[in-house]
Amino acid sequence: MFEIALYEPEIAPNTGNIIRLCANTGCYLHLIEPLGFDLEEKKLRRAGLDYHDLARMSRHKNFSDFMAEVQGKRVFPCTTKAKGFASDMAFQAGDILLFGPETRGLPADVLEQFDPQQWLRIPMIPTSRSLNLSNAVSVIAYEAWRQIGFEGAV
Repeated sequence: MFEIALYEPEIAPNTGNIIRLCANTGCYLHLIEPLGFDLEEKKLRRAGLDYHDLARMSRHKNFSDFMAEVQGKRVFPCTTKAKGFASDMAFQAGDILLFGPETRGLPADVLEQFDPQQWLRIPMIPTSRSLNLSNAVSVIAYEAWRQIGFEGAV
């Protein structure tokens, strides 16, 4: 399955929704600190319902620690700055989808660590800026999963 990485997420309900998404799709979740909330926050737990115990996830003290742990895996930064659509990428099980914080997206120093050909975006009309983080994660995660035939789904 795929892995989802949230770089410095800020809004607890979004992360709660993503935890639920990961529990239902089999994706592994990486949370890269600092977080803008406590993992015990009521809004996070409410958004994730009772799926927290079903999701596999880890926390990383910073981006460098995250990168050291996932060394050798394909990482795809998801950003409105990308030229290519997520649907144009040929995904493989084990790929990591990297998302930035809600208010600012992935910073330039993170994006610069990856080939711009790996950067992914979601098509939107020209006057739009971005989607809600949990919606964006869902769109790209399901596209990646679709490409591998919804492996493991019932």
